[in-house]
Amino acid sequence: MLKFFLVLFLFVINLLNPTIGLAFDTSDPSVSLLQNRISNNFSRKYCNAIQNGFSKDEAMKSAIIKTENIIAFSYNPQKKWIEKDDLANQISLQVVNDCGWSFGLIGKEGVNYFKSYFLEIYEKITPEKNFSK
Repeated sequence: MLKFFLVLFLFVINLLNPTIGLAFDTSDPSVSLLQNRISNNFSRKYCNAIQNGFSKDEAMKSAIIKTENIIAFSYNPQKKWIEKDDLANQISLQVVNDCGWSFGLIGKEGVNYFKSYFLEIYEKITPEKNFSK
């Protein structure tokens, strides 16, 4: 019985005085909006290139270079908070949703494949750059 009251007491104390959590700057909505714009832009360029008969490698390289050029000249200070892995994941989701079916990418497997493919090509094309920096 004593254990029950002790646990109940600690539970009530915890409810009244919760622990403080740490938040990262990436939770800023403006960072999410910028990330959405970048992924939409990339997806549009990649899907258009595929529809115009480019190979997947040519489409990937073209979309990366065009998107990188737009970001490089952006004055948005939020771009420094974008994580490359998060952006790659969002780009992969966007591409698979927009046009992945046209070249056999669907579902989580398609997203994971495109993400690893994107990161591999991105590192080869722009080893000294980063989408977000």
